[in-house]
Amino acid sequence: MAEENTSNQAERQFSIQKIYVKDISFETPNSPQVFTQTWEPQVEFNLASSAQQIQDGVYEVGLTITLTVKLEQKTAYLVEITQAGIFNASGFQNEEMGHLLGSYCPNLLFPYAREVVSDLVAKGGFPPMLLAPVNFDALYAQHLQQMQQGGGQSVTSH
Repeated sequence: MAEENTSNQAERQFSIQKIYVKDISFETPNSPQVFTQTWEPQVEFNLASSAQQIQDGVYEVGLTITLTVKLEQKTAYLVEITQAGIFNASGFQNEEMGHLLGSYCPNLLFPYAREVVSDLVAKGGFPPMLLAPVNFDALYAQHLQQMQQGGGQSVTSH
C-alpha cells in the first residue's frame, strides 16, 4: 500500500511555464486637481480569479485586481490588472486540481500583481499602495461553500 501511494505521488507533476501581465489599466480621471486635495483616500479592492485548460495538463490561471481609490466622491485613480500564469499540472484528483487552480496558483501570482499595482500607483504620482496579503485558501473555501449553498452557481470572490 505504501508503494501505491509513492507511485501515485510520483505521477503528480506541477510546474510554472510562464508568468505574465495579461491586462493592465491605470486611470487618473480627476488629475491634476486630485493632487491638490488632502490625501485621505477611500479604497475599494476587488479580487477575482479564473482558470481555464488550454491543452491537456496545461492551464492558464488569471488573477484580476481592481483597485479604486477615491478622495471624497471623486476617483483619484483606478487600477485594474490581470496577472496570469501558465501552469503544467497532471496526476491530481479533481478536488486537488480545484484547490491547485483556485488557491495555490492565485497565491503564486499575487506577489507579481502586487508589485505591478505598487509600481503603477507610484508612477502615477500617488503615495505608495502596498496591498495586504490575501488568504487564498480561505477565499477558495468560501467559494466552495457558496457553490454548495447556491446549487452549483459560480461565484466570484471579492
